[in-house]
Order: sequence, then C-alpha cells, then structure tokens
Amino acid sequence: MNETGVQRVLDRAVTELRIPGIVADVRDGDRRWFGAAGVADLVTGSPRRPGEYAHIGSGGKAFIATVLLALEAEGRLSIDDPVNTWLPGVLNRNGYDGDRITIRHLLSNTSGLFSTGLAPELTSRYATRAAFLRHRFTGLSTDDLLRMTVSRPPVGGPGERFEYSNGGFHLAEAVIEKVTGNSLAEEIDRRIVRPLGLTRTYVRPAEDTGYPDPHPRAYSTLFYKDGTDPAAVTPENWESVMEEPGLEPLDVTEFNTSWVPGNVISTTGDMLEAVGALAGGTLLPAAQHRAMWTTVSTEDGNWMPYARYGLGVFEFDEAATDGLTLRGVGGSYWGCLFYTVSTADGAHAVSLQTNTEWKSWDVLFQVVEAEFGVSVGR
Repeated sequence: MNETGVQRVLDRAVTELRIPGIVADVRDGDRRWFGAAGVADLVTGSPRRPGEYAHIGSGGKAFIATVLLALEAEGRLSIDDPVNTWLPGVLNRNGYDGDRITIRHLLSNTSGLFSTGLAPELTSRYATRAAFLRHRFTGLSTDDLLRMTVSRPPVGGPGERFEYSNGGFHLAEAVIEKVTGNSLAEEIDRRIVRPLGLTRTYVRPAEDTGYPDPHPRAYSTLFYKDGTDPAAVTPENWESVMEEPGLEPLDVTEFNTSWVPGNVISTTGDMLEAVGALAGGTLLPAAQHRAMWTTVSTEDGNWMPYARYGLGVFEFDEAATDGLTLRGVGGSYWGCLFYTVSTADGAHAVSLQTNTEWKSWDVLFQVVEAEFGVSVGR
C-alpha cells in the first residue's frame, strides 16, 4: 500500500480542483487503509468518514451485466440473443433493428444506440440550475426510458463501434425483468448482494431520493451555460457549453435517479468486495467471467482515456499501465463520482468516491498510479 502517495492525491483534489470531499478505500490482501480529504458537508464542515452511502452511478451497469451473465449460465438466455427475442418490436424504430442488436451489444456499448445520456428529453430536465431545481424530484418510467433510448437514429451498425449509451442498459434491465418475472432489485439482491455479503448495497426504489446515514452531501456544477440548446449538445462539444468555472456548487443530494442504470447505492467498502469478486472471477462461472472481460476499444466513443470496455466493466489498456491488468467499475453524474479498480486476481483494489461529479480523469489516474505503482498513459 502507498498511503502517503494516495493521501497526497486526495489532498490535491480538494485544494486544486475544488472537490468538496473525497475518500479512497484500499484493500491489499488482508490489509486495509482508508484516506479522506475535504468535507462531507460544506455547511457544517463535517469530515468524510468510512462507511458512507453514495450512489455508484454507472457502476450499476456492472450489476446489470452480472445478472444477465448469471442467467446465461443457468441456460435461461444467451447474451447473443437478439433483443427482439425478449422485447419484440421495442427496438424496431428510427433505424434500429432488434433482430440484429444482441444483449451482448447492449452490455458492451456496441449496439449503435446514440449517447442516451445526452438526450434532450433527459438533459433539458437538469441542463441548467433552474431546470434542475424544477425537476430534481421527477422520475422517469421504464416506458419513458425505452422511448428515449430509440428517440434518435443509430450512430452505427451493431458491433461497428463503441458509443457509451445508458439506453442499452435500460433495455438490458427490461430483459432481466421479462426473463425472470422479478424486479432488477430482487435479482441483484439474490445474485450479488447476498452471495457477497454486501450489507450496505441495494437498488434504490424509483421514488426514493435520499440516502441512509451516514452519507455525504452531494454538490454539482455540472450545468450548461444559460441559453444552451440541449438538442445541440453532442459527445464532442458538451464540455464547451458547460458553466464557467468558479461558480458555487449547488447541493444536489436529494435527487430522483430512477434513470441511472441499476440505480445502486453502496459504500466504498462494499464496492471493494464486489469489484474484487468480478475482477477475480469468484462470482460468475468461467465462461461468463471471460465474456465479461472480453473488451473492445473505446477510442471512438468519447469516453475515459486509456480504457477498454467489457460487459458493464472496463479494463485499463495494459500498454498504459506498464503491462499490469487493472479492472474496474465506475461512473459519474450530478454530485457524484465513484470508481473502483482492482488487480485481475481481485486481491488488491482501491475504491474512490467524491461528493461532486467528474472534474478531471487525473484524480482517478493519479490514485491508480500511486496505489498500484504504474503510470497511466504517461
């Protein structure tokens, strides 16, 4: 473990990037270390501490993929089934073909679906501070999400390219519920939470907008400049239309996140266990484990640098990590960033959480560099 090096990164994240509070939870075999910087609450000044509940953002994609792979292992479906096998006609509009797009395509972000996270139907609700305050407690139904998923034409054919799209995971969740007759929450609890003994992990009910205690307050500056047309925002130009830096963050702790794939709440400690099991292959059978970690290039998808994408998970490109295989799960949205990275055997892992959204990939990369002794892409 490199407690001093990781703590130095956490301190810089607060002083240089104005992140309100940040934690890193590390496990290396039987050894554990927890570090923090900044605060959990800008008003009271209370510190960050171990065991805080937080939303894992797009880390929920890994939970959805795990359930589907477990169902495949039981012979109840194949991840190479066309979507139309389970959701007839849902994809047959606006240029999509549900007979050609498979479950594997959905989970690997290679379906050709557009970048659903930038859909105006979603971003217009939260695009500016004023819009966020109007809509923060308004949920989106499954039908709303599935309509939004096919509301724009494809960006390519199935399997042609990587494009990070939440919509594929909304469809994947619907497949799970169709095959099992159960909710995603029930399947995640049965197949992941209970087998791994994750006592602080659950799927947030659609109507819930809060967290159990303890939890940090969440703060955001992830808003467009006044006058921005959400329909004109693309994966290529979104950074250029964001608010000017230096504005005070908005408290976004209470927020309806029913549109986030998986909608999973957890802690850094639980995520060390979950990602260690997924990386090391102790949760899924061998064939499904290999499928999860068979990765595609993300170079054309405007996503995290130096990474390849599997099924709901990512690996750092070994050319960027001095040949060390590092596997991860993570995501970011208004008021939250949550990433967990593990060695391939699951024995050595670090879980990082901030109570604001993505500010710079360097925060994650520098924590990984300090803890695992590699130089990410440098």
